[in-house]
Amino acid sequence: MRYFHAPLSFVLLLSSTFLATVTQSNELKPLTMCVFDFVGNDGPIHKEMKEYKIDAVRWGVDLSFKLYTDDRVASEEFKNGVCDMLNLPGIRAREYNDFTGSLNALGALPTYEHLGMAIKSISSPRGAKIMRKGDYEIVGIAPIGAVFLFVNDKNIHAPKDLSGKRITVLDNAPETAHIATRIGMTPVASGIRNALQKFNNRAVDVTGAPALAYEPMEMYKGLAPNGGIINWPKLQITMQLILRWKKVPEGFGQKSRDLMTNKYPAQIKKIVESEQTIPKKYWINISQETKDKWNEFFRKSRIALREEGVYNRKALTLFRKIRCKMDASLAECTSKDKE
Repeated sequence: MRYFHAPLSFVLLLSSTFLATVTQSNELKPLTMCVFDFVGNDGPIHKEMKEYKIDAVRWGVDLSFKLYTDDRVASEEFKNGVCDMLNLPGIRAREYNDFTGSLNALGALPTYEHLGMAIKSISSPRGAKIMRKGDYEIVGIAPIGAVFLFVNDKNIHAPKDLSGKRITVLDNAPETAHIATRIGMTPVASGIRNALQKFNNRAVDVTGAPALAYEPMEMYKGLAPNGGIINWPKLQITMQLILRWKKVPEGFGQKSRDLMTNKYPAQIKKIVESEQTIPKKYWINISQETKDKWNEFFRKSRIALREEGVYNRKALTLFRKIRCKMDASLAECTSKDKE
């Protein structure tokens, strides 16, 4: 009988590879993540985080999940040390980082191209300092979609048409309260999930939501029989990954941000597809004149909220530069009170 004798060098290579793999597995740092997904276990965010878990292993971290359908509860659990990593909507994440939290500023980033430029800029290694605030670091920003105004009356087009209407106001979003006060609307305190339920149940006349919420939250119920969606985004909503940076290996944050930035085009493709699945009969197309009125309303609101300390001044300046880079003819680019 003839036997195969492997060269000693080959045996040593296999042994060292095996030992390295075992060592790497043993050195994985366990980390618990509070995952917020308002849809629940089968929601898109939870599924996305399962894919992220695989990448985290390559960066030396073994993630385990605790799932929440309420962003407020998830955030409190994170603060109390139940977990060391968390995902939150940008508006809620603002308390951990006011710069990235300002990505959701009213009308600041009107298209997905604007948003993509902003995320790419601050997620690069040059933006690393922006991402750390005290014990916390933003290690990824993903688009959820533009927030559109869902209204129960298709005759609502411009800001003035909202006067006297009931609108959902989120506890962690001063901008919604600002809109209500400035226009003369009736604010109705809400959370992210029950805001949409209140619209469906006719408890309010107006709410804001991304297209991704249309199907799972059955928004067509609130739109019937005469409602619509104003086809001009109020703001961009993002999902942000937050962690205690001392709990992970050095370099984890930048690798995570690079991954999320590279996924941006595919994520936007899904968002646009979800917008296109909404029946055309619901979209309320407005004139350029009305769009200009909304833009000016948003601009003045941003300045007011900046002065109140809600929005980060440097962030708004960056976003204004992005808008003017894409369209230098905008009046705001030469305005004396430009952001």
